[in-house]
Amino acid sequence: MFYTFSPNGVVKLLQEHYGLTVTAKELEGYDEANFYVKDEQGNAWICKIAGESQRPSFLDAQVRILEHLAKGDTKGRFQQVVRNQKDEPVTRLATPEELYYLRLYTWLEGQPVVTVKGTRDLYTSWGSFLGKMDKALETFSHPAMHRDIRWDLAHALDARDQLPCIKDPEKKRLAAYFLLQFETEVLPLWHRLRKAYIHNDANDYNILVQHDLVSGLIDFGDMVYTQLVNNVAIACTYAMLEAGDPMEAAVAVVKGYHEAYPLTPEETDLLYYLIAARLCISVTTSAEKAAAGSDNEFHFITENGAWKLLFHLITINPLAMQQAFRTACGFQPVINNEVDHTPLLAERKAHIGRNLSISYKEPLKIIRGALQYLYDDKGRTFIDCVNNPCHVGHCHPVVVKALQQQAARLNTNTRYLHDHLVDYANQLIATLPPSLEVCYFTNSGSEANDLAIRMSRHYTQQKDVIVLDHAYHGTSTVAMELSPYKFDGKGGFGKPEHTHKALNPDMYRGPYRADDPQAGEKYAADVSGIIAGLKEQGRGVAAYICETLLGVGGQIPLPPGYLKAVYAAMKAAGGVCIADEVQVGFGRVGDAFWGFELQEVTPDIVVLGKPIGNGHPLAAVVTTRAIADAFNNGMEYFNTFGGNPVSMATGLAVLNVIREEGLQEHARVTGNYFMEGLRRLKEKHAIIGDVRGHGFFIGAELVRDRNTLEPAVPEIDAVVEAMKQRGFLLSTDGPLHNVLKIKPPMVFNKANTDALLAHLDEVLSSL
Repeated sequence: MFYTFSPNGVVKLLQEHYGLTVTAKELEGYDEANFYVKDEQGNAWICKIAGESQRPSFLDAQVRILEHLAKGDTKGRFQQVVRNQKDEPVTRLATPEELYYLRLYTWLEGQPVVTVKGTRDLYTSWGSFLGKMDKALETFSHPAMHRDIRWDLAHALDARDQLPCIKDPEKKRLAAYFLLQFETEVLPLWHRLRKAYIHNDANDYNILVQHDLVSGLIDFGDMVYTQLVNNVAIACTYAMLEAGDPMEAAVAVVKGYHEAYPLTPEETDLLYYLIAARLCISVTTSAEKAAAGSDNEFHFITENGAWKLLFHLITINPLAMQQAFRTACGFQPVINNEVDHTPLLAERKAHIGRNLSISYKEPLKIIRGALQYLYDDKGRTFIDCVNNPCHVGHCHPVVVKALQQQAARLNTNTRYLHDHLVDYANQLIATLPPSLEVCYFTNSGSEANDLAIRMSRHYTQQKDVIVLDHAYHGTSTVAMELSPYKFDGKGGFGKPEHTHKALNPDMYRGPYRADDPQAGEKYAADVSGIIAGLKEQGRGVAAYICETLLGVGGQIPLPPGYLKAVYAAMKAAGGVCIADEVQVGFGRVGDAFWGFELQEVTPDIVVLGKPIGNGHPLAAVVTTRAIADAFNNGMEYFNTFGGNPVSMATGLAVLNVIREEGLQEHARVTGNYFMEGLRRLKEKHAIIGDVRGHGFFIGAELVRDRNTLEPAVPEIDAVVEAMKQRGFLLSTDGPLHNVLKIKPPMVFNKANTDALLAHLDEVLSSL
């Protein structure tokens, strides 16, 4: 505003146009200049001055709505319009620079709710006040309120345009996730919701309180014709911001509103997503203002609280909030805790192979995923600590949108040209050593391992393969033949003739341990011995395949120098070195993008799966030109779904997210923090025998005795079940089933880590 509208200027204007003798004090404002004015008799008003950006028709709407609310049950609870000496509600002020509009309203007594401690009665009063107002507005209308504004939840998805202004990757991801949920859960039902003329900004600065009850509402500058429930959602949002129990505060608002002006079940069911959308509009707007260099504190007044609430909101199962709102309104519940899963389990057993396992004594029915969180059908939230296929987080918005958009355009096989195929291949090989330059795409790690062995046998004209004891490489026939974890286990068929087991290089339980600096070379010597034995029989070796950190073998990092010695022996024997990165790759280990890089080696073939598509069925084999040329022997290689456009778009999105969100470094920093915490627990709890890993590939081995290394089974099963009851999903691994397996989505954060460690400490103390 110009100097004309200083407090002294406003005093003169009010004398000239309203005949008032007052003093004036400037207040903060968002789009308008605001002044508190008072006369000698103690009468007070608020003077508002808007520029040409405020349409006269909309200023008229503000006048009309206040005049409408001055009648009936709402009389005295809203500001009254003071007309000027010409009996006009709005005074036009022409200056050489611009045309301005001055309005004068009576001052409402009361404290902004932000300045008082929230109570359930206050929140209920807040909702009741709005319900009565909206009921009074049933008969109101004004054409100027049919407008497009950023703060209308109907336009929440416009906030995506401001997402690039958010510099913190975790915050940007969170806001994008909730905007995706708005698109998915709200928009399909949007046209069915009641519409009304609403205030649209019943926030904690605009709601006034006296004696712990709402006494008034100010600032109609954001009012709009939109979905009625938005008014409730906005009130819930600001009630939750500083509440000790945010959900309790929102429920109280909804209860009070519903008693005054009944909601529908459909409206209450969407409130979770509408609250999140309002927060997203707020934080993206603040980010945009910050990027533009704004120094107006009003632009950032709720930013910190909004982010805090968004981080809290994602920990709440939407079904739990839906149930709470329905209960408050007396609607049919959506959760029945008395219903068990026996019928579903029976159907599963009847029509699904019974050797398809299921986790936990009391199985979970998971209905939604949200980055590092999972929600079940009983309203519970779980932190996912083990689901590594969803590498960059469940329902990551960037990956979901890439998959959706490509699926809506085209999905077909690779016999047609498509940019995504070569684009993804180029981006993938850019992460690998130069010698790995030819890609083959499949649908699973099992299929990829099968293909890798087939290629190695073509290249070497040999059949024998060396694997590690206890290893697992997949479910295809060939992969099972490479997996001692399966063929030596219950129901297994025993070691095939052409498969040879090398020592599991376990530096905690094996013959060569962590205190032996030559452990890597000694374990590698076992592989050399197998090669020599085959040579004595007149047989060569096709391949050596090894996970670059051992998964089912016990979450074991390989000893220093191990792969370097093994690969040298294999190359000398003419064999192919295959790195199984299915569980390890794509930055999970933190210190490197690929697990084999930790060993300072370059394999001949790399097998990729699980995290490559963030849960989408995608896998790959990447190899050298020489091996690819040998495989090109006249027999066509074709995979109906491998390399299809949707899979390639998904893979590209995953690579972009890892890079743009800095997830490899996040895994390194947070993973180290996690392992430090586990080592502190090891000092306290003798049952933890070993803590090991890299980045977000972590194992904690539980033993009954640190000298005998007797495995702590069934104690570890009790730990996993107890942690599940506390909201943490863990699993076990290792040949003796006594290793806690921790491989969370890469978005798992330090707050999740602290919570898990605190609960694990309590669980271990209770054993």
